[in-house]
Amino acid sequence: MRGRRRSNASLLPDQLYWVEPSGKCFNRRFNRQKLIEFLARREPARVALEACGSAHWWARQLRSLGHEPVLLHANYVRPFVQTNKTDAADAKAIWTAAQQPGMPVVAPKDESQQCVLSLHAMRRLRVKMRTMLVNQLRGTLFEFGAHFPRGLRTGLQEIVQHMADIEQSVPPMLFEFVHEQLQSIERLDQEIARLDQRIDDWGRQNPACRTILAIPGIGMLTATALVATIGDVHTFKSGRQLAAYLGLVPKQTGTGGKLWLGGISKRGDPYVRTLLIHGARVVLTHLRRKYQPGWALTLTQRRPKNVVAVAMANKAARTVWALLAHDRAYDRDYVSVRPA
Repeated sequence: MRGRRRSNASLLPDQLYWVEPSGKCFNRRFNRQKLIEFLARREPARVALEACGSAHWWARQLRSLGHEPVLLHANYVRPFVQTNKTDAADAKAIWTAAQQPGMPVVAPKDESQQCVLSLHAMRRLRVKMRTMLVNQLRGTLFEFGAHFPRGLRTGLQEIVQHMADIEQSVPPMLFEFVHEQLQSIERLDQEIARLDQRIDDWGRQNPACRTILAIPGIGMLTATALVATIGDVHTFKSGRQLAAYLGLVPKQTGTGGKLWLGGISKRGDPYVRTLLIHGARVVLTHLRRKYQPGWALTLTQRRPKNVVAVAMANKAARTVWALLAHDRAYDRDYVSVRPA
């Protein structure tokens, strides 16, 4: 780290690489407390970090110490590792990557955004566990001649209604655990409902979430996950850059002056991308008359439904960026005009 010159230090959780004004390089290992004390004594500078575990916490700590944190994606840092992969080589590679002009950065998240994303992760895990328990229960009962329809609600409702018949067809040593598994599913339902309520409360208090809720296909889960994932919307220069960050743009392959477009890149967070595509599919299938735009209807006539759903999700992501970056309200009939 040197004076106030920009991009002059790189940081791993325990490794710091910096260059003094004399040109001498240092690559030193610290424990967490010693590193914070060392950075507190330095003049404000631009400190680059790899966007890995605890990176957003470190970004908040650096800001509190007066430094400017810069988070870089690990895939952009890896090409600059010159030797074997070690903490010292990684720290130097981060410093080198931060010097490159036009290097993409990750927006640091505040504490509330990280909390909401953690709640989403906990909810997603519980939903997955509930689905696994229901499927296992149906499969176990099927082995003893009890057949129930697929589906979370329909299947569970049928099982609960026919518990007396199940008790007659299932051995006593198994029926006890069938009952306990139903109780586990009920507890997961309650936990998911509490998580939904916490996420909903945060979304109603957040102005950005309230703004993008007006976009067709975006509900409270999608809105909160998007706002928390994006962080600072001004990190992205355009709506297309946000759509690319979410993996909703075509992969590009080119050589010899020719360019081929493939399927979507699927980069970024698959959870947020899935929420956007499912929301677009709802608009495409169930809300067609009221909300579906004319261009999507025309596209449906010549392309598969899944392609149209991804295109609508791409459009929704761009609309989110436009509303948040320019502080506007959603207008279904808005027509953008390219400046002269």
